[in-house]
Amino acid sequence: MKLRLGMIGGGQGAFIGAVHRIAARIDDEYELVCGAFSSNAEKSKASGVLLGLSADRVYTSYTELIEKEKQLPEDQRVQVISIVTPNHVHFDPAKAALENGFHVVLDKPMTFSLAEAKELEKVVAASGKLFCLTHTYTGYPMVKEAKQLIKAGKLGAIRKVYVEYPQGWLSSFLEGDDNKQASWRTDPGKSGIAGAMGDIGTHAFNLAEYVTGLEVTQICADINVVVPGRKLDDDGAALLKFNNGASGVLTATQIAAGEENNVKIRVYGEKGGLEWHQSDANSLTLMYTDKPMEVWRTGGGYTSSFAQHNTRTPAGHPEGYLEAFANLYRNFALTVKAGLEGKEATAEEQDYPGIQEGVRGMAFIENVIASGKSDKKWTEFTI
Repeated sequence: MKLRLGMIGGGQGAFIGAVHRIAARIDDEYELVCGAFSSNAEKSKASGVLLGLSADRVYTSYTELIEKEKQLPEDQRVQVISIVTPNHVHFDPAKAALENGFHVVLDKPMTFSLAEAKELEKVVAASGKLFCLTHTYTGYPMVKEAKQLIKAGKLGAIRKVYVEYPQGWLSSFLEGDDNKQASWRTDPGKSGIAGAMGDIGTHAFNLAEYVTGLEVTQICADINVVVPGRKLDDDGAALLKFNNGASGVLTATQIAAGEENNVKIRVYGEKGGLEWHQSDANSLTLMYTDKPMEVWRTGGGYTSSFAQHNTRTPAGHPEGYLEAFANLYRNFALTVKAGLEGKEATAEEQDYPGIQEGVRGMAFIENVIASGKSDKKWTEFTI
């Protein structure tokens, strides 16, 4: 049985919408049945035609989609709604979808503000519906392996965390050239109070907390606007304190000229350390104090059930960004289906980012920007 999927946003020319659709298709767990792909009615209709949808299931707004879909018979109406709009159009459609009985997949960061995130958390709890937030990098098999190794005590007590996300695509004033992706991401009215820290810093923050199983409790940030004329941060770094006493360093920049998306994390404990980076996503490096370094690989029979559950191909075949993205969609689908069958999904199936990660991500944005403006060395991480 395929879940019936609808999409809000993601019309012609939208990068992330296409990524979501590919991710949803990889494991054949969903069928796209409807959408409101653009705030422009003609563009929404044209996008639906290209995607092969029935004309009467392509809508001109998310309100129309939700209203008309809930009137359809239960065995025909959409079951999961994927929201891939800019940040300022996350909260309202997510809230409406949940309150009208639909499960939701939402692109990150979760909302426009922390206040909206906390309100959405209440909506999710009251709705009884499932919610997935697409922090892609947690979907990689070897990221999941890193988490399981740390959870099992392989590194001992965690002492130090380094996480970084360097990009170079905003090294120039692209928003001045009417670049759509640059324009909304650097617009405070659409992106929120943060630029780079909201767009990619939230990924780094989420990766650090996911892999270590720890939570940030204090932050000391340096936030910069490097490109003249830009309205939001395009570069920043933060010192972190975790709830077990460990310290960390987080960097997120979009002005590192020549960089692509070289996400990387290093974690060090009392017994050793580990390192993972997206440019060699199939490898996880383990380091010890008393024996040689080891390189663990995706598809190896020695990996945990969590890594194996999220691995599709035999060892040696690269599993990349789209597959990691698809792991979130598949795990969410399996959890939804288990609920429909009156069963409880396995721990491996339930391993996808949800509402709590979304709230903490929005708290990170507000705390890191506040810390960057503060003259205090350390500020408490508050929600």
